[in-house]
Amino acid sequence: MNTRLIEQKFNVLPDDLKREVLNFIDFLMAKRKQEKMLGQFDFTWEGGLKEMKRNFNSVDLQHQSMEWR
Repeated sequence: MNTRLIEQKFNVLPDDLKREVLNFIDFLMAKRKQEKMLGQFDFTWEGGLKEMKRNFNSVDLQHQSMEWR
C-alpha cells in the first residue's frame, strides 16, 4: 500500500472531510476488532451454575425443557 499517496490525498482535503476520513478509519478498525472477537469462544460463564448440580441432572433439565414448550 502506498501510504505516501494516501497522505498526499488526505492533505488536500478540507478539514471537515479529513475528520470524516479519520472517523471512517476508526470505524474500519472497530469493525475488524469485532469480527475477530466474534470468532473466539468465551468461556467466562463456565462453572457459573455448578451449585445447581446438586439439585438437577440432565434428565431433570430435559423434562423441564419439554414442559416449557
